[in-house]
Amino acid sequence: MKRVVITGMGIWSCLGTTIEEVKDSLYNGKSGIGIEDERLKYGYQSALTGIVKKPVLKGLIDRHLRRGMSEEAEYAFMASSQAFAMSGIDQDYIDSNEVGCIFGNDSSAKPVIEAAKIMDEKHDTELLGQSFIFQAMNSTVTMNLSTIFRLRGVNFTVSAACASGSHSIGLAYMLIKNGLQDIVLCGGAQETNLYSMASFDALGAFSKNMDDPTKASRPFDRDRDGLVPSGGAAALVLEDYDHAVARGADILAEVVGYGFSSNGTSVISQPSDEGCLRAMQRAMDDAGVTADEIDYINAHATSTKQGDMFEAMAIDKLLRGTHALVSSTKGMTGHECWMAGASEIVYSLIMMQNGFVAPNINLENCDEYSEHLNLARNTVETNVDTVLSNSFGFGGTNSALVIKKL
Repeated sequence: MKRVVITGMGIWSCLGTTIEEVKDSLYNGKSGIGIEDERLKYGYQSALTGIVKKPVLKGLIDRHLRRGMSEEAEYAFMASSQAFAMSGIDQDYIDSNEVGCIFGNDSSAKPVIEAAKIMDEKHDTELLGQSFIFQAMNSTVTMNLSTIFRLRGVNFTVSAACASGSHSIGLAYMLIKNGLQDIVLCGGAQETNLYSMASFDALGAFSKNMDDPTKASRPFDRDRDGLVPSGGAAALVLEDYDHAVARGADILAEVVGYGFSSNGTSVISQPSDEGCLRAMQRAMDDAGVTADEIDYINAHATSTKQGDMFEAMAIDKLLRGTHALVSSTKGMTGHECWMAGASEIVYSLIMMQNGFVAPNINLENCDEYSEHLNLARNTVETNVDTVLSNSFGFGGTNSALVIKKL
């Protein structure tokens, strides 16, 4: 089996649009959450959201290609460009080597709704043009990235709810580990526009603490009242270790474990501590690490009552009595949904490289399920050599990744 390393990373999130900006936000516990008043006018119960900067693509991408890009594809392009640059991969290299592409993302709400409005008013499909289909398809990110960068390797999309970004990394890891690819660009992307979260808001799952947006997302806190939606994109370049060494690439970390499970429950939105536990244990077994070797757990904890509770129960069963610090960066970012499993690997890598664990902000009172966890209430300066990162989604899909410093 091949060893799999990370040689590049990129991020476009509410915490910043460069690695340096995001590092500063993580270290200082700076929230990227704000208010979008248009949501209330549209009919949302909550106007809270992660505030993500819109990319400016003019001058970077030909306008004919830009027309077929969804919002999440734009975010993914920006993050992927950063990841390729850090990895030392330019277009000449891509044109002469096989580079794959796997991303986790949802289908796009905005082009579907905009196309439907035109059809309702004009009743003529010819007025839709050619761009909506490429923006709306579930594979919008990978089809756009593979076309823009002219990639020739594996090319598909993972849609597994809020575990999508994590599964994309896990699948890239498996392909490289088994010698089927040398390099894969992977990650997650999530649109943040007005239309994208209306049906989620309908569930009543969003925090309504609009008086103080930066305190609205409260993972593991007893008084949490729901999650805050967010998005953007995160990208990673995964590579065969020998291949990376041969081309002189800097190695950020090694992916050593991937675990997955399904909850097996009869309720589509019901979390499961046993499902979480099986994914974490499988990832650790794959990595060959014990609970005592984990330095940091980037928890999935989204700031919902049930989700945080079941994950806390699972972490407690697996790691009680060990030194592992635990935090959910979603206190700062909100829930980045289909992107989260990838962005949280980027956040963990930043911590690993800079010797700190980011705080679980807005944690004032632990609930009874998380009180035994070693939760980082403030930034902790410490060596971070081994990280376990959790991602869990609707429908009972669970993913866990283990990364190690070389």
